[in-house]
Amino acid sequence: MKKLIVIILEILFSSALFAGEVGSDCTFKGKKLAGRVKFVTSYPDIKVKIVDSFPDLKVKKVSSFPSDCGKWKVVSSFPDFKVKIVTSFPDIKIKYVNSFPGVP
Repeated sequence: MKKLIVIILEILFSSALFAGEVGSDCTFKGKKLAGRVKFVTSYPDIKVKIVDSFPDLKVKKVSSFPSDCGKWKVVSSFPDFKVKIVTSFPDIKIKYVNSFPGVP
């Protein structure tokens, strides 16, 4: 019984430590961070904070072909993932760029 409790606690704490990291394959919680994105105020897939330094992901807004890492096309329907902009307790931090989007 003690081993089960220890294993459960290790799983909980290990996932909390890596909560803000974008994978090298440009995913977060199984969602690819490229494609069509919709900005919402409730029920987001990912909560992001916009920063000027030390981002987890560099994002470039594009109007077509958002297939590469960090390229987002803003849409109002049929998004690949939904994002909420927050000022505290984000899942990831992003920085808007004009060139070289992706994982820094």
